[in-house]
Amino acid sequence: MKKTFLLTDAKKDPQRVLESIKSNIKKYIKRERRKELPDDTNFWKIDCKFGNTKETAQEIRFEDIMKNINEASQNKQDSFYIELTSTASTMNFKKKEEQKELSETNEEIQDVNNIETQNTEEN
Repeated sequence: MKKTFLLTDAKKDPQRVLESIKSNIKKYIKRERRKELPDDTNFWKIDCKFGNTKETAQEIRFEDIMKNINEASQNKQDSFYIELTSTASTMNFKKKEEQKELSETNEEIQDVNNIETQNTEEN
């Protein structure tokens, strides 16, 4: 999605315009996430650019989309530009068994360190 949204409309309340914009963006994100993932990927990464115009748009974190839209509205801007690009990506998750083994190993190492510390204190 590459779009410039107008925050002002002579026929509509500014709050309704703002809510409509947010709704359109949320719908787009949901639609992108519903798409089928390619093999060997497990989530859609959404890259975001935000600014007053296309030329001044800067990359922002996905979590900050709504915050930036609210700021643009509070600053009484007439419009803003947003660019959302989804890419398939892979995130490595550790299996529960591996996590359990790692925690057990860490506990064993701590026990050995405690014993060594006690031995050095006694000497």
